[in-house]
Amino acid sequence: MTPRLAPIPASLPDAVPFVGPETLERQRGAPFRARLGANENGFGPSPRAIAAMQAAAPEAWKYGDPTSHDLRAALAARLGCTPDHLVMGEGIDALLGLAVRLLVGAGDAVVTSQGGYPTFDFHVAGFGGLRRTVPYRADMQDPAGLIAAARDSGARVIYLCNPDNPMGGWHPPEIIEAAVAAVPGDCVMLLDEAYAEFAPALPRIDPDDPRVLRFRTFSKAYGMAGARIGYALGAPDLIRAFGRVRNHFGVNLMAQAGALAALDDAAWLARTVAQVAAARDRIAGIARDNGLDPLPSATNFVTIDCGADGALSRRVLAGLAERGIFARMPWVAPQDRCIRVSCGPDAELDALAETLPGALAQARG
Repeated sequence: MTPRLAPIPASLPDAVPFVGPETLERQRGAPFRARLGANENGFGPSPRAIAAMQAAAPEAWKYGDPTSHDLRAALAARLGCTPDHLVMGEGIDALLGLAVRLLVGAGDAVVTSQGGYPTFDFHVAGFGGLRRTVPYRADMQDPAGLIAAARDSGARVIYLCNPDNPMGGWHPPEIIEAAVAAVPGDCVMLLDEAYAEFAPALPRIDPDDPRVLRFRTFSKAYGMAGARIGYALGAPDLIRAFGRVRNHFGVNLMAQAGALAALDDAAWLARTVAQVAAARDRIAGIARDNGLDPLPSATNFVTIDCGADGALSRRVLAGLAERGIFARMPWVAPQDRCIRVSCGPDAELDALAETLPGALAQARG
């Protein structure tokens, strides 16, 4: 017998937002030379974070503190809020799912950018929300357009990623602050700031403002994607509501220890941000050397315009994969004319520089 699914998941197609590089390696029968597709931080976590996780490993028989007390206290001191403004989760992906579960009922409208982060779309579908999408404008998400669409549709939630994935662009603080100020009543903006540490500046938002939830992570600048730990910052009443639906033991003991140590290593974070900036410049140079246009980036990746359409970009990605380079691309036109390359160590960028000309030539036929 086939198990009977609940009505909403029964109505959905099977879906995988991202095919992992491990799956692709198994399919090709060999490891990649360069892992430049998942926006991971190939420069690695702080040695202090590694040591803290190693020290915590013998206590892996314990559940992690379900309140993440010490980590929330340290984050609150860093962010100028209270621990009651913070909830920890298994990365931003899990927290976005919880936010949608809390705020979106079946049939409720949700506004997001067409071609934006697909995992958010996955959550909206999974809880029965109805997406209304707003096109990118000049390869940037359109905050004013998102607000207008939310007003028109009576949306419960607006999703905005700044700096942006998958295009890498960044809106200055005043643009985001104006968008938050214009959020319609009974609507919440989910402001995904996964790449906050790479942005030139961040908006000034009152942590008590009930119109916005901000999401941050230790996956990107702190180099701890495999530990799965992130947090949401918002008004205490809304943050407290996460306790109704979250996995209280989801953030493991080692991840909490590592994140706390990473926060305390400002020098390593500054080093990583500088390495990422240098890698962005190098990726941009490799693109230009091959006659391609890199887009401005405030993230740990560079989106590269291949100059045609999605069919060409897919062939370029396939050619790179054949040559041992894992990269990805935006998934909706016209942004799919691009490929997206994560920042990484010199040896991996050397491999990109070596293989991109051949992949391009093969793709152009």
